[in-house]
Amino acid sequence: MGFSGLARWDNAPSDGLNSIKENILLNHGGIVLGKWSLSVLAYRSNLSQMDASHFLNSERSMFALTMNDNVFVLIEDPGAPNHTEVDTQGPPPTHFRSNYLTLSPPGALEHLLKQLKARWTPVRQSNNTQRGQQVIIEGQVFGIGTDWIVRAGHVYLAGGALNGMLLEAEYLPIPVIPSHSLAPDGGSDLIKNFILSVLPNIPGARTGAIAINEAMWEHVLWNREEEAKRAAQRPSEENPEDPDDIYVYGDEDIPTFQPGDWTGIERDRRSAFLIISTLKSEGIL
Repeated sequence: MGFSGLARWDNAPSDGLNSIKENILLNHGGIVLGKWSLSVLAYRSNLSQMDASHFLNSERSMFALTMNDNVFVLIEDPGAPNHTEVDTQGPPPTHFRSNYLTLSPPGALEHLLKQLKARWTPVRQSNNTQRGQQVIIEGQVFGIGTDWIVRAGHVYLAGGALNGMLLEAEYLPIPVIPSHSLAPDGGSDLIKNFILSVLPNIPGARTGAIAINEAMWEHVLWNREEEAKRAAQRPSEENPEDPDDIYVYGDEDIPTFQPGDWTGIERDRRSAFLIISTLKSEGIL
């Protein structure tokens, strides 16, 4: 598994998947690998309905994306601090503004909420809003050579209304794009250019690549104990390497596998976070 990026075709027609499939098979020499199926549920807390005054402004949001055998859950509390706002010497807060969890198997979240009698309710779709309880993404997975995997699917709102397409391109050879190769918005030109080449050249198509700033991802994944461990393991800067030393190889910028890279379950976690963030930014969730 490698580094991946997203793109949206927000006015894709009902046969958009066939157009992308034809482009991949004919112009990129790709093959069909299987189906791509995701579902996203949105919840809102109902703490504000309680009598306690300190809950009046505690409206929290929760988004659960089911991918394969895992559920990735993003919980947001606007009243909680970011980790950068917390005094590291003082007692830690009970939680932060963004909290990201991984649960397994699918259905574990609903079972947990029911057992705890938690005050979360699914968001319902009304007649005057695009916001829906559930979003479904259905499509196919393609392989292009040994370097690329492309996932493309239609986005369906609650009730079955079509809301364009979502595409994901995964570059397999490396687990992470070096920071000096990233664009100012945090995306990769390599991923952007490739994924846009997969989209069919149709007049009037509204398409665009999606990037996420690495700082946003760090806010979600930040762990106080892990940060302390990394700080203790960092090499001392008192003896910087001499560039003229014959034993300095100059390979410091070559990506190596590290915890949190786009590999294994971490790739799925990042992919799920990208998808949830994209749907939120468009007001779909």
